[in-house]
Amino acid sequence: MIRTGGSLPRTKTFAAMVLAILAGIGMAAPAQANSADFVRGLWPEAERAGVSRQAFEAAFASYSPIPQVIELTRKQPEFTQTVQQYVDKRVTAAQAGKGQAMRSEWAQTLAGAQQRYGVQPEIVLAIWGMETNFGGYMGGNNTIHALATLTENGYRESFFRKELVTALRIVSDGHISPGSMVGSWAGAMGHTQFMPSSFMSYAVDYNGDGRKDIWNSVPDALGSTANYLKSFNWRPGETWGYEVKIPAGFDFAAARGMEKAPLSQWQAMGITRISGSAFPRPTDIGRLYMPAGAAGPAFLLLPNFDVIKRYNNSDSYALAVGHLADRILGGGSFVTPWPAGDYALTKAQRGELQALLGRAGFDVGTPDGVIGPKTRAGIVAYQQARGLAADGHVSGLLLERLKR
Repeated sequence: MIRTGGSLPRTKTFAAMVLAILAGIGMAAPAQANSADFVRGLWPEAERAGVSRQAFEAAFASYSPIPQVIELTRKQPEFTQTVQQYVDKRVTAAQAGKGQAMRSEWAQTLAGAQQRYGVQPEIVLAIWGMETNFGGYMGGNNTIHALATLTENGYRESFFRKELVTALRIVSDGHISPGSMVGSWAGAMGHTQFMPSSFMSYAVDYNGDGRKDIWNSVPDALGSTANYLKSFNWRPGETWGYEVKIPAGFDFAAARGMEKAPLSQWQAMGITRISGSAFPRPTDIGRLYMPAGAAGPAFLLLPNFDVIKRYNNSDSYALAVGHLADRILGGGSFVTPWPAGDYALTKAQRGELQALLGRAGFDVGTPDGVIGPKTRAGIVAYQQARGLAADGHVSGLLLERLKR
């Protein structure tokens, strides 16, 4: 039952309870006092959000700040994978095979979710596979303790404090026990890694048992994921995009100016489906995506691609989800091969590339390792002067060419 009204008494008994919570952590007395203040100070906000005192005390009964969580906030390595490396690591024949097995095992649930929410089974399966390897690893952290650790230590405090209070409300509402609420170090939970706020907005009780259990109920998790995508305007029956072929002499400058356009307009510029078949709906709006430049696979991305990005705002992520979905349906690898020997650039290497372009007579401004419009324009000018495809793509292969 949700308790409303009143406030948690600041009695010696409660103070003793909080200190007992923190006993055995191995922290110095001032740190213990700080954590006790944090827990005590959180209660009024949690109570206002509808959290019962019983749930609150149960959630913090064995609370210890998690050192590994704080360590992970300090480890923010620069992203140095190419899109090829990202996709190839996550979309394999073995992973597609797992997805096909799960499609058979959960066929009834997936069909029902598609009927209810309009999202194809392979897309839901691909997200499940990407997020937790089909439930193989959902994170090893107590979600409330991880969020409390982040909040107490001031890491994006406003954001994580709201997520923490929401997580407490989920426990208080009886969807999951505190000890069973496991997830990532940053609070993403369950089979398909919902943050607490997403859970509150989009999770569904698909199996009708009165709880929204995305940790232990696969139907709840898959239904919740389909509902999430539907809520962001998933277009039923439509795909995420098409692999396409770029014609020789393609006008990359015109393509950059178009950004998004009907598929018929892209087709008029010479772009065709790699399969050779026609686009089913020429009026669909698409954008051209060349993750490895003109030398690699190219795609026309449709509105559903951007819906997938609401799960993770990354083109690499959405491409991997779409490709895994296609592989689960029995499709193969991309037809156009990735360019051999390419690699992603560190910030220092991007600065080196800018410096080399400047020495070659192409104005990119002061080398700072940040690729902006001026650097892109310099790259295009360099490519045009050398008779290369003027795609403006930054890559290890471009850096190696400039070094010659």
